[in-house]
Amino acid sequence: MLKLSHVHHIAIICSDYKKSKQFYTEILGLKIIREVYRDERKSYKLDLALNNNYCIELFSFPNPPKRVSKPEASGLRHLAFAVENLEQTVSFLISKNINTEPIRIDEFTDKRFTFISDPDDLPIEFYEI
Repeated sequence: MLKLSHVHHIAIICSDYKKSKQFYTEILGLKIIREVYRDERKSYKLDLALNNNYCIELFSFPNPPKRVSKPEASGLRHLAFAVENLEQTVSFLISKNINTEPIRIDEFTDKRFTFISDPDDLPIEFYEI
């Protein structure tokens, strides 16, 4: 059996780099570790951290294909962030003109959660801990 330590990072390909960079840094508050432009690929790569832990690689590529459906297509279903206060999270998102789904209750844990979409319609979950 493999002895995995932890999830190292999640890679996301965006269609509008400027818009996605603003969303992930200014709305979600992730910190930029490194930003590079790879001329041979016509692509940006932005390394982001949450609480000083490297967690997301944000890529841009010319004309990436759209996701087939949401959220049941094969591949990444959604990205989830733990939050301590869901009402404060929802209020902040609404103040930034981000639409939130109604708060739901996890039927197995009785924990509350909600979803938003990133600029490319990737589902983002906020799960109250």
